[in-house]
Amino acid sequence: MNRNPLIPFLLIALLGIGLMFLLSFKGLGDHEELANGEEEPKTEDVANASPEEIYQQNCITCHGENYEGGAGPALVGIGDNLSVDEIKKTLKEGKGIMPANLVPDEKLDEMAEWVSQIK
Repeated sequence: MNRNPLIPFLLIALLGIGLMFLLSFKGLGDHEELANGEEEPKTEDVANASPEEIYQQNCITCHGENYEGGAGPALVGIGDNLSVDEIKKTLKEGKGIMPANLVPDEKLDEMAEWVSQIK
């Protein structure tokens, strides 16, 4: 018995092409949902979040796990150089590569106070 060695490769190729068409049609069916499915911020989660939790969600990637800086400046001792109002303005408006409005308005005062006390 001599089996053709190309048959397994052919079956795998056909399976791959079939899956590609199936997933394409699935994507076409979901295109409206995906286009309009902008995820709304979870306001109740943010309303109950502490400044540390907001930092973990929005700031840690640029300012570092230990506030040591990275893409953004180090936050250790920043309260010695900037007032709470200046920190609040930066959180609201952004600065340099930092985007604006990473912290919700209702948490700006609490977050600015917390950032100014990082030592």
